[in-house]
Amino acid sequence: MDVRRTAVVKLDHSDEQRDALHRTADQYLYCANRTADYCWSDTSYTECKTNKREVRDALYADLREETELQAQLVQAAIKRAVEAVKACVERWKKGQRVSCPTFTAETMDYDARSATFYRNKVSLATVEGRVEPSFTLPADSPTPYERYVLSEDYEFRESTVRYDAVGDEFYIHISTRRRNGDDEVPADTGHPDQTVLGIDLGVNSLAVSSTGTFWQGDDYDHWCREFEKRRGEMQQRGTQAAHNALLRLGKREEAWRKQYIHKVANELVTEAVEHDCDVIVFEDLTDIRERLPQAKWHHIWAFRRLFEYVSYKAPEQGVSVEQVAPNHTSQRCSRTDCGFTHEDNRHGEHFCCQKCGYEVNADYNGAKNIGLRYARKRTHRLRSSPKPGSGDAEVDLRINGGTLNGESHQQIAAD
Repeated sequence: MDVRRTAVVKLDHSDEQRDALHRTADQYLYCANRTADYCWSDTSYTECKTNKREVRDALYADLREETELQAQLVQAAIKRAVEAVKACVERWKKGQRVSCPTFTAETMDYDARSATFYRNKVSLATVEGRVEPSFTLPADSPTPYERYVLSEDYEFRESTVRYDAVGDEFYIHISTRRRNGDDEVPADTGHPDQTVLGIDLGVNSLAVSSTGTFWQGDDYDHWCREFEKRRGEMQQRGTQAAHNALLRLGKREEAWRKQYIHKVANELVTEAVEHDCDVIVFEDLTDIRERLPQAKWHHIWAFRRLFEYVSYKAPEQGVSVEQVAPNHTSQRCSRTDCGFTHEDNRHGEHFCCQKCGYEVNADYNGAKNIGLRYARKRTHRLRSSPKPGSGDAEVDLRINGGTLNGESHQQIAAD
């Protein structure tokens, strides 16, 4: 079993370091878009280039000369573009309308050679040489960074640096893998009745789990825009043929949307299984349109479908699905010793508690709060009416590097 662990931290960078990362991201996106243009063919999917080695051999030298990027970042940009073209080709083969992928979000993929992790900082390759921004780890939990990145039992695999325009900050998503491929088995600490995976749904990310896994939905938004553009073109023609084509396009779009959400649902259930979760918890979707007025209709559709698909896929893996009230989950601090709730805590993708100063990605904070709300509610209910002989039942929230139980104190994860 390929056991992987992830962590998400905000980089405490200086203005100079941030500028260096921006310049690096710009050149990284240039390489990715240049590669996509090279690979793409509007004529036939058979003419699209999807062999990574051949594409790299054709473009690598030119991209190194045209940019100031380190070798590993150029190769990572080429790899990202080729994989995106491959995904488009697969949809094209199924008769779906596609276009050349375009990369706009400031994200960069780093490997073990272009990123080096230390206890309180990370060294990242940029176009201005190495920068070493620091970061502050959550004070209330044994994080995956401490437990996995610095552990000899785990090896660093890759990370993604992502820019949050709202907070004008960079975040880094760290991924590690256990070296021997088998999970550790800790001492028995009294297994909880249930372990919970919280899921936050939002505009910035399609879904985020309390384990720190993000389903960004950039590809989903891209193709929604493409379908919308195509519908507009057909509607302007006003002919019967265009009307018939519009109906066919609608069916293809619906099929594509369902397939995309099925894929996310499968990955979400897999996340729960790999982290030994018994329950997946969503926020109640009632009145979600009113609660997220900035969300487009296709986001609302995706949220409802995702919950529907997970609701029947998860039980097949022995995982139940629940919902909790969404009140203030985006405004509440998820730190166990705080819980301060205020509308000023959240600004777009950035969460900063006005009381304790805890800073983290807002959607990740929301996912933890959703799981915590279910854990605390169920713990209270079980202890109010315990089953004979059951004792005090515990419910744990699966988070980065630990399980947080309904009593609001930290335990080392049994994962």
